[in-house]
Amino acid sequence: MGKYKHLFFDLDRTLWDFDKNSKETLQDLFISFELQKLGIPDFDVFFEHYCHHNIHLWELYRGGKIEKDFLSVERFYLTLSDFGIENKKLSELVSKEYVHQSPLKTALFPYTHKVLEYLYKKHSLHIITNGFKEIQFRKLNLCGLEKYFTSVIVSEEAGCNKPDRKIFLFALEKNKAEIAESIMIGDDLSVDVIAAKAIGMDQIYVNYDKLPHDEKITYEVFSLKELIGIL
Repeated sequence: MGKYKHLFFDLDRTLWDFDKNSKETLQDLFISFELQKLGIPDFDVFFEHYCHHNIHLWELYRGGKIEKDFLSVERFYLTLSDFGIENKKLSELVSKEYVHQSPLKTALFPYTHKVLEYLYKKHSLHIITNGFKEIQFRKLNLCGLEKYFTSVIVSEEAGCNKPDRKIFLFALEKNKAEIAESIMIGDDLSVDVIAAKAIGMDQIYVNYDKLPHDEKITYEVFSLKELIGIL
């Protein structure tokens, strides 16, 4: 149990409650930009369309097919266009505000601070994230998580996104960490867990929703507090 010197964490949806924080931010923007007056029936309909476009564009971004600036604006442009609002300038304004406001939200998954407080005294903790650099560092700082991590590896810095093996190898090299003494902890079975497994790194799948799967993984937990029993 004591073989791991380096613990590599995903950030969004593993520690930082992305879905809750993002939805709250979008609700604020829906109101402040008075989008209902422009013809969008209600927030729930807006949110459904936004999620559809955002998921698709993030898949393209992870695959290196689009740039982050395009993703950031296009997800709002496509959403607004679904309601007949083809306004690039408005899309850019909403995007800018989303990037500014979303890191201000500080909802974390239960036991985040308790678990990290325990782990960082025994191990070197690191973040590997596909998120935008200017957003991810603000999240860590405003949530009081920055102090726990020795390094934060953002996909922009590595020049590739998870699940590309190169971002994991980049993180290991940057921290002079051996694969055998490292473990990846994340909520995304494909992007975090299977990708780490592909380079021979042990993994912990944080399966909050208890999703069924047939993958053989090192550990699986349903709450962060279970990490204390493993690490």
